[in-house]
Amino acid sequence: MRSGTSPHRESVAIVGAGPGGLAAAVLLAASGLRVTIYESRSAIGGRSGRLEVDGFSFDRGPTFFMMPYVLEEIISSATRSGRSDHADHADHADHAVHGPSPRRTRLGDLVDLRRLDPMYRLVIGQPDRDPLRIDATQDLSRMARQFEAISPGDGAGFLRFMADNRTKLRLMTPILRKPITSLLDLMTLDGLKVAPKLKPWSSLYDHLRGYFSNESVRLAMSFQSKYLGMSPFECPSLFSILPFIEYEYGIWHPIGGCHALMQALAETALSLGVEIRLDAPVTALKFDGRRIRGLCVDNTWHEHAHVIVNADAAWALKNLVPESLRGRDTDKAIDARRYSCSTFMMYLGVRGEVDLPHHTIYTSASYRENLADISSRGRLSDDPSMYLCNPSRIDPTMAPAGMSSVYVLVPTPNTKAPIDWPAETPRMRRAAYDQIERALGVEGLEGRVVSETLFTPDDWRAMNINHGATFNLAHNITQMLHWRPQHRLPGFDGLWLVGGGTHPGSGLPVIFLSSQITAELVCREMGVPYAGARSVPPAAEMPAAAMAIG
Repeated sequence: MRSGTSPHRESVAIVGAGPGGLAAAVLLAASGLRVTIYESRSAIGGRSGRLEVDGFSFDRGPTFFMMPYVLEEIISSATRSGRSDHADHADHADHAVHGPSPRRTRLGDLVDLRRLDPMYRLVIGQPDRDPLRIDATQDLSRMARQFEAISPGDGAGFLRFMADNRTKLRLMTPILRKPITSLLDLMTLDGLKVAPKLKPWSSLYDHLRGYFSNESVRLAMSFQSKYLGMSPFECPSLFSILPFIEYEYGIWHPIGGCHALMQALAETALSLGVEIRLDAPVTALKFDGRRIRGLCVDNTWHEHAHVIVNADAAWALKNLVPESLRGRDTDKAIDARRYSCSTFMMYLGVRGEVDLPHHTIYTSASYRENLADISSRGRLSDDPSMYLCNPSRIDPTMAPAGMSSVYVLVPTPNTKAPIDWPAETPRMRRAAYDQIERALGVEGLEGRVVSETLFTPDDWRAMNINHGATFNLAHNITQMLHWRPQHRLPGFDGLWLVGGGTHPGSGLPVIFLSSQITAELVCREMGVPYAGARSVPPAAEMPAAAMAIG
């Protein structure tokens, strides 16, 4: 093979331009390191990429944006940059994103963020009754009154839940912001403080019994486990912080979709001298014993002192790291781990407006059965849950004038299940349109569709996502903290992970936390000051006063 870039003491390669890789690049470049990102596709973003079809734009994956203060920390690190120049980087790729560009160091300068109210509409299916509709809002007193009207006492339970989880998140934050390599890392003052709040033996749903007597209210406060690709009946109770974060800090829409956040990170990285190489699939990593020496793109070796892998962690271990070097992490052992669900996607271009809020979540009237079909039975449900995103209500950039971009997601089993997706796709498509009309109350949507793109678990798998598990490894208790793949791969020198496959887990906010952890570890290893910042969660941007229920 040909030799490409030469070794450099401060040279760091990042495999993948997803959110974790882009954020890590910003932090490392701001700390004075030379960074090159190798992205296999022709555009940045990974699962947070943009899909453009027939003049319509869609976020391919994440559409919820929470905890903007974490991304603000990363963007603002550019003001603390240790770089004194923008060294010219040789371009050895056919396609590259070029820089540097003028530096802007506040998130608000790069992205137009809109707070959503209502944050989303919940449509909770009920056997033999019409679905229950709840419009979730950051106005806590109004939210409490909604719950109180459903079930006396649950309004007060909601305010108590918020107060308890405000303390819980404050205590958990140090754990979410540092690497956890063993139980010893939890035997600290921070770990001991938060331990009584975690209750690892309790599921999220069971934990909520202490606050809410009504099952529909408990579902309204636990469906967020689907952000992790898990059932609330299995998801550990520590994830009660997910609904709390929504109500405390809000849900936001970046104009242009969540992919606009990826563009903001790329622009900041370029301003710091990062080189982003597109159409540059990494096919192998180069080792000297267990020391990383670089990577291979198009039969050319590129030497780097450190390599950070932002690809799907399970896929990357199986395909980039020789099995002979992985010890217990054989291909068989990796595949035997528990994985999240996958998703069936419909990206629809629609004539006219769609009479739904920005986010709408429908939970099946047979929710337990639906979740069991997904997580254990490996089959498709007759009454599937679904999520619909309707960003064109507030964002004219997503569709041509007079049109709407509609994003539909149906949770499904991953590709470990023996489902013939080419054969089942018409059935899933029909079920999705039927649910939109029956459960969400939107009549005649299918007849207004002028552009339709479908995406199945097979397509996610083809994007180098192990088993097509859209949300990475499952977040059960034995695959969290130090049981999750490490930021620094044990037994290797110079080989790192970032993204949803490592601690603290999947979802944009925690992926950004992961990038902070990995970047700081790399800076410490290389003996350079880390330019990133760590902070405790700020006060809620919209006051969350616990007012009496009217």
